[in-house]
Amino acid sequence: MTETPEAAGGTADRLQGGVLARLRTKLEGPNTVGNSRTFWVGFLVAVLALFAYPMLMGSYAASKLSLFLLYAFLGLSLTVVWGYAGILSFGQVAFFGVAGYTFGVVSVNFSTPLGITAAFLVAIVAGAAVAAILGYFMFYGGVRDVYVTIITLVATLVLHTFMAQTAGAKWTVGEAALGGFNGMPTIPNLALGVSGAAVTFSDLTFYYFVLVLLCATYLGLRALVNSDYGRVMVATREDEDRTRMFGYDVKRVKLTVFTFGGALAALSGVLYASWGNYVNPDVFSITFAALPVVWVSVGGRKTLLGAVVATVVVQWFSNFLSGQLAFVIVGGLLLTVILVLPEGAVPRLDEYYHRYRANQRNSQRDVDATREVTE
Repeated sequence: MTETPEAAGGTADRLQGGVLARLRTKLEGPNTVGNSRTFWVGFLVAVLALFAYPMLMGSYAASKLSLFLLYAFLGLSLTVVWGYAGILSFGQVAFFGVAGYTFGVVSVNFSTPLGITAAFLVAIVAGAAVAAILGYFMFYGGVRDVYVTIITLVATLVLHTFMAQTAGAKWTVGEAALGGFNGMPTIPNLALGVSGAAVTFSDLTFYYFVLVLLCATYLGLRALVNSDYGRVMVATREDEDRTRMFGYDVKRVKLTVFTFGGALAALSGVLYASWGNYVNPDVFSITFAALPVVWVSVGGRKTLLGAVVATVVVQWFSNFLSGQLAFVIVGGLLLTVILVLPEGAVPRLDEYYHRYRANQRNSQRDVDATREVTE
């Protein structure tokens, strides 16, 4: 029996609907903000607007925005670690900086496309490895709560002190001079592939690479936190003892999440070093270490979307202010949010939106009921 065009079209619609439904099932759940068709339409519009941004604002503005977008990976790393596993870490910038320096050292010494590709991978592994080692001694050593925060902050400050004194010829790794306070310049642009079949990312291509990678990371993290493992992460955050009683290895969960967060922060560090072709010890400073906490707190630590939005907005706003003034204002913003919006701006806006929609539906029911009575 031959299928009619109308039937074929209906079958295609059902298959498409089924695929989209399964995809939304993976990406939506109680651990994320934005589980409606309206949200996904808005998300698509925002992504399209970001793709059009360089055409409207020019390459310089796109280069600045790419910096804010790559910082979003750092914000997401803390959201995963703190917001979903309950581990407040000041060490995300440590993994960020380790990866940045590793990428610089390897890429300067092996400046071919294949060498830079290897540097990209090695740097992310290095950041994740540092997180794994630090996390192992903390979580399997019985360190909990505020002491984890202190240890991660101390580790960051130790790295800052060490890297600041790496000036001089003795602190040269092959062709790469660490440079002390002056930092490491001449880091090549990011390239992926081998000679003759490599893509080098700079200016607009770098912007679009970061944007696509950020969208993919955000969607992947949504799937993660709404999965069974994501529920275990949240259970660990809410009550470690009860989660342990259900048979889960809480220490291993925390170490895994902490290592994964370190890899995300390392990815941000590699992109940063490639963006500015430069890295210096300021990436380990206490000022920079506090910024991810500000971003995640302002946006909402229990939401991935909040980390991305707050990172871009706060850094865009800070870009127009001088250094010290910007930090004072951002610090004031953090205090205001903690006192007024402890759950963060994005969850509160989401709450307002759902309340508005509920009021609209109730009003429509009242109108319909009145109309029925009148008739």
